Amino acid sequence: MSEPWPVAGVPAPTAGSGTIRERVCRVLRERILTGVLAPGARIDLDAVAVEFDTSRTPVREACLELALDGLVRVAPRTGIIVLGATPEAILENFALMAALLGVAAEWAAQRITPEQLKRVRALKVEVAIAMRSGDDAATENWLFHREVNKACGSPRLLAMLGMAGRMIPHGFLDALPEDVPCSLEEHDALVRALANHDGAEARRVTEKHLQRAAEQLRAKVSELEVQAEAGA
Repeated sequence: MSEPWPVAGVPAPTAGSGTIRERVCRVLRERILTGVLAPGARIDLDAVAVEFDTSRTPVREACLELALDGLVRVAPRTGIIVLGATPEAILENFALMAALLGVAAEWAAQRITPEQLKRVRALKVEVAIAMRSGDDAATENWLFHREVNKACGSPRLLAMLGMAGRMIPHGFLDALPEDVPCSLEEHDALVRALANHDGAEARRVTEKHLQRAAEQLRAKVSELEVQAEAGA
């Protein structure tokens, strides 16, 4: 996918990035959100520790983080039980993330500095070059959107984006195709809105930019529901 939405402070992570705890948490979260680990399943700390060639401690720490997200229940006697996330919850989190990204763009238009605008423009060009040459523009695109989000000047808003975004399976977003011409036009429109300090237009363009992804994500979630019913 060419649109790894920059909802947190780092790009969409690769399987080997981060600490052991972060990697375990990321993989288990993805398995839970995509239904590989179904509600009611028990997470075997020893088995996961062997899989990641680590001790039980970082695995348990990862599970405690998942418990804070409401994805598992940690009980002294029954162990780690998967609670899961409904397809509706995944869609709700995407809707929340999309709304927050719109606010971030609006605030960015009001607060962006000349230096930040210069970086956004340069990154927009890099995205266009990569896309038009047929290369994978994921990193360039992520950097472009991250720079826009950073320009909102609100660590609190960025933290909220991170919380919403991590409840959306990366595998779902990776499967979403992108309409390249429309994306580049929308990037141009967004940069114009930022340069004109037009918050309403920046928000409108950003929300439009996310509409196709929302529709495609809804279709992907529907596939998950059909698969779950077939396997029941």
